Amino acid sequence: MPNKLPVAEFDQEMFRIYPRALSEAKYNASRFLQMLYAHRGLETAMILRPSPTGSEGYTALWKRGRPALKVEAVIHDHAKWRPLFSAHDLAICVKRLQEYQYLKL
Repeated sequence: MPNKLPVAEFDQEMFRIYPRALSEAKYNASRFLQMLYAHRGLETAMILRPSPTGSEGYTALWKRGRPALKVEAVIHDHAKWRPLFSAHDLAICVKRLQEYQYLKL
């Protein structure tokens, strides 16, 4: 039996970001939550990826000291999500995380 990619699990992980951002960072990521309901987790991550500077929420979480709640950090920090993304997408995650000093150069 072929190994299935954990898309449904990734959706659940993405949906966990919202309540954590609200409780841990006092950040109401309502647009992010709307995107999740409309597109689910994987597509939302792909929609957010093209932005050259990250999203409004990305900056808000960084300013609040909760960079681990960023979509890029969730992808980077958990190896099981990486097969869902191309090498190019993963490189963008690393670059952003370095720019915001979540990862050291």
